[in-house]
Amino acid sequence: MEDEGEKSNIVIGLIENRAKEVGVAAFDLRSAALHLSQFIETSSTYQNTKTLLHFYDPMVIIVPPNKLAPDSMVGVAELVDRFYTSVKKVVMSRGCFDDTKGAVLVKGLAAKEPSALGLDTYYKQYYLCLAAAAATIKWTETEKGVIVTNHSLLVTFNGSFDHMNIDATSVQNLEIIEPLHSTLWGTGNKKRSLFHMLKTTRTIGGTRLLRANLLQPLKDIETINARLDCLDELMSNEELFFGLSQVLRKFPKETDRVLCHFCFKPNKIAKVASGVDNARRSQVLISSIILLKTALDALPLLAKVLKDAKCFLLRNISDSICENEKYASIRKRICNVINEDVLHARVPFVARTQQCFAVKAGIDGLLDVARRLFCDTSEAVHNLANKYREEFSLPNLKIPFNNRQGFYFSIPHKDISGKLPGKFIQVLKHGSHIHCSTLELASLNVRNKSAAAECYIRTEICLEALIDGIREDVSVLTLLAEALCLLDMIVNSFAQAISTKPVDRYTRPQFTDNGPLAIDGGRHPILESLHNDFVPNNIFLSEASNMIIVTGPNMSGKSTYLQQVCLVVILAQIGCYVPARFSSLRVVDRIFTRMGTGDNLESNSSTFMTEMKETAFVMQNLSPRSLVVMDELGRATSSSDGFAIAWSCCEHLLSLKVYTIFATHMENLSELATIYPNVKILHFHVDVKNNRLDFKFQLKDGLRQVPHYGLLLAGVAGLPSSVIETARNITSKIKEKEMKRMEINYMQYHPIQLAYHVAQRLICLKYSTQDEDSIRRALQNLKESYVDGRL
Repeated sequence: MEDEGEKSNIVIGLIENRAKEVGVAAFDLRSAALHLSQFIETSSTYQNTKTLLHFYDPMVIIVPPNKLAPDSMVGVAELVDRFYTSVKKVVMSRGCFDDTKGAVLVKGLAAKEPSALGLDTYYKQYYLCLAAAAATIKWTETEKGVIVTNHSLLVTFNGSFDHMNIDATSVQNLEIIEPLHSTLWGTGNKKRSLFHMLKTTRTIGGTRLLRANLLQPLKDIETINARLDCLDELMSNEELFFGLSQVLRKFPKETDRVLCHFCFKPNKIAKVASGVDNARRSQVLISSIILLKTALDALPLLAKVLKDAKCFLLRNISDSICENEKYASIRKRICNVINEDVLHARVPFVARTQQCFAVKAGIDGLLDVARRLFCDTSEAVHNLANKYREEFSLPNLKIPFNNRQGFYFSIPHKDISGKLPGKFIQVLKHGSHIHCSTLELASLNVRNKSAAAECYIRTEICLEALIDGIREDVSVLTLLAEALCLLDMIVNSFAQAISTKPVDRYTRPQFTDNGPLAIDGGRHPILESLHNDFVPNNIFLSEASNMIIVTGPNMSGKSTYLQQVCLVVILAQIGCYVPARFSSLRVVDRIFTRMGTGDNLESNSSTFMTEMKETAFVMQNLSPRSLVVMDELGRATSSSDGFAIAWSCCEHLLSLKVYTIFATHMENLSELATIYPNVKILHFHVDVKNNRLDFKFQLKDGLRQVPHYGLLLAGVAGLPSSVIETARNITSKIKEKEMKRMEINYMQYHPIQLAYHVAQRLICLKYSTQDEDSIRRALQNLKESYVDGRL
């Protein structure tokens, strides 16, 4: 299994039934993991399935033959054709999607017992994802010519529901992975996304783990706090932080890749058939052994750094990895066959040489002969270079090497007077140098490559027993890869991001079971890195005050604020500090966003239709612990219909006690606060000076009327003054009617609002960490305020 760098190495099997259930099996070839999910699709556009596919970012999607889906749903095969054109689609017969065979395979291949996965109880109930697993494993073994080793796969079941769910539209709106309008900003503006801001990881596995965490943050408070405890210790112990940073550099960046070479055994029939690829396969296998040896060599250094660590997470890694004797046993077995001084190398020719001389001398006579030929041809190449330097007066002639073309000559332009001698062929200009070859060099390259290939094949034969021995302990290698990826993310991403900011700019978030969402002095993590004078703002949502309506003119900061709150919550739930003075959160299970959009020509949807589809998805998938963020709902249709939809959606959300932030230009929506006591109205402060708007980007309580800011902007745009004056008269009459209606509502609902405000304060005191005397004083003040009607 060859390394694909940071590209996806995931194969996904997809199948559905007539009850709108979808089964997903995601086989990660890089880390030898199988992720199973099964869920009821609640959206006719397959929004949940799209979200999961966006998370896995597969290279291959396997589906059964196309057929009409139930209730006019597009069907998974059609879904792949329509939205994933760049991904390879494989259609396998329905016989390959065999849930009984899938159950047997998962039992045999899982590194953990099926009972630990919760699978043995649910085989019949979750038959779809097992059917998808059967097809996925069958395709992988056939296509790659391998057999998956028993008890080698890390199997997770229903993994996506153990984490916060962020749908694909919200991932885009919140700029989690890619910035919005990335084509407009260009590739140089990658830092405008949260992922690229935090992407200072040093390993490929750490980078993939960071992306996975941002797309599916944690929901388990214990795990989140374990990561935060680790960050606390790293921030307070510089020696530990810098020690871990240095030690993690000693581990190869591809450490997680090494696993798949021990989890997949070459199929002997496929091995014979491929023939020509044997040398390449052997080279990859030798490289993996060297890489594993390099990683195991670095373990004592990691143990030394972690020996005085105090937090649970680092202690657990120290106990399960550094104190585990199996790693020393594997290293000893490797060193019985592999030369002690062999190390993982990146320079192509150094890597080739290390691979050819990996096995100790004297173990295989034919290998020793092949090595001698390899050395002779390598030496002949250098002698040829010396000969050409003298013969053609080219003192600066160099002889680089790459895996594709082998050795070639590199000559500076300044050393060449006139034309190159006719002996030089394949001449290419490369910056200030010319790259070329000769027939003699080409002949030596062929002999050198042939000798290296023979070395690889003989070396693999010598390593067969060693590899079989390592396969027996493949589960501990999985553990090592997971630990290194987690350390890389926490140390090189989270701790690095915090340490580069001024002291106390990022603080530890607190979590409660069912308390408020309270952020004091919160900032936008992406924008504050681009603007030094970013204005912080607060938010407070609780059971008794679960909806905030944010008003303000265009460009006053509403959309930024909505995005900011969501990103702070996501950072907190991946176990990272957040850009705020203080934050107390309850765990969010889903984030929904409905932000500005345009026409979708592909699905023949107008701006309003797209908006309604997104809103319908939100309303159908809500739970009491969701966070809903809506920006300008209902503006894409007639004002009366838009207002009616926005109002009814707000009422629906209020009835569910969902934490909601609603940004709008519709000032009439502020009437909700006069009827419903759990609605709070906020506005972004704007000063008007000389008929110009001065934006302060500060969030304040209440409905602040910026007098006719739309008319001010219309005047700046050049509308005739008579038109603006008429518009001003119309607005004042409408305003007068609204104020009268709001006064009536206020008188009617004021007693209920007082009771709600008392309940809100009591809930805050319930989750307060203050001492008993302070709480008693707060209760007395609350009582006096209620009696006086000052709440």
